[in-house]
Amino acid sequence: MERPPKATLRETREHNEQLVLATIYDDGPVSRAEVARRTGLTRTTVSDVVERLLNGELAREVGRGPSTGGKAPILLQVPDDARLLVGVDLGDAVFRAATVNLRGEILHRVEVPSDDTDGQAALDRALDLLDRLVSVRSGRIVGIGIGAPGLIDTTDGTVVQAVKRAWRDLPLGAMVGARYGLPVYVANDSQVAALAEHVFGVVRSTNLMAIKVGLGIGAGLVLNGDLFQGDGFGAGEIGHTVVEPDGEVCRCGSRGCLETVASSRAVLARLGAMRGEPVSLEAAVDAFRQGDPDVRRVVLDAGARLGAAVSGLVGALDVHRIVLAGTMAAFGDPWLEAVRTAMRRGALPALSRQVRLELGGIDDIVILGASALLMTRELGLNLRPSRRPAPVMSGRASEREWGQEETQGSIDAVVMRPA
Repeated sequence: MERPPKATLRETREHNEQLVLATIYDDGPVSRAEVARRTGLTRTTVSDVVERLLNGELAREVGRGPSTGGKAPILLQVPDDARLLVGVDLGDAVFRAATVNLRGEILHRVEVPSDDTDGQAALDRALDLLDRLVSVRSGRIVGIGIGAPGLIDTTDGTVVQAVKRAWRDLPLGAMVGARYGLPVYVANDSQVAALAEHVFGVVRSTNLMAIKVGLGIGAGLVLNGDLFQGDGFGAGEIGHTVVEPDGEVCRCGSRGCLETVASSRAVLARLGAMRGEPVSLEAAVDAFRQGDPDVRRVVLDAGARLGAAVSGLVGALDVHRIVLAGTMAAFGDPWLEAVRTAMRRGALPALSRQVRLELGGIDDIVILGASALLMTRELGLNLRPSRRPAPVMSGRASEREWGQEETQGSIDAVVMRPA
């Protein structure tokens, strides 16, 4: 077996900088000595990295911490607005984009109705949306992150196939990058939704599944703290899995895909057929809350169909935290309970009992997920559920010793991971 190449000095430097930045981002305000302790890097390395971060305005000194017997340490923090992120959501009935700070706060937002357009018309609306947002930008923008439907090659931002938008082999990342002169990252909208929950959610879980249920259905997976996309970037593409072989013809050409029975498009189509006129999502949600028996039956049946599909994911992955997001989440706890009941009925009880199924707590989940994608890819912020324990090393500096000379022969251990 061929051994991996030894890390170059440049790779070592980049790794250390990302590690220090992630530590200050997660744990700040924090001292240089504490950063060294938590990362296992030497004092000199941390000092050098911090100096570069200060010069680049990615870190700031924010006062002094409590003294441990000597001079009080200077504390470091990543300013919320040190960089701005542009996040874009092309996944549903409305295209949305926003500038976002490094803590996931939306600073400026624009949106345009997609009117269920596809092909070139959908692309034109997406570019118009970005034109409007980028024209009013201010601050240091890292780049543009895009959450789009379908199978997406995230190495170059090509939409391999998006049934919902009738896009095939669309070089979306290259087109947007050339138009605005900024780094661009594109990923499946459900995958970035999982990243939003992981980076900006209240709890940063080791493993997480986010299922986005709107016009389409898709799942995003965070496994061991990293976004998992599969060998061909299609992990979580569950919406076009056939669940009813003799069912309705799906937009992808197959019959009885999950989207034909459990998506908001399917629910509204069934209600429209029952009432003889189009039904909006807002009207359906209002009728559901007022106890309309027909609407409740259709919505809860859709939840049960989704839950049956989720039970297979529980058996395959044994992920204990599953978040449901998207427009169908507007039907709230009764819909959630229908999904949960069917999931438990279909999965091994020993596994399903461990699952915490919940409604997503993040608004604009795709915008924030696309922004998180930028943070992790462009800034290299590998945001883990928990920090690894600091290695035990003789002569580890205390706060009082921070200004003293470093012991000769001390080196940094660098662990290189695939991007």
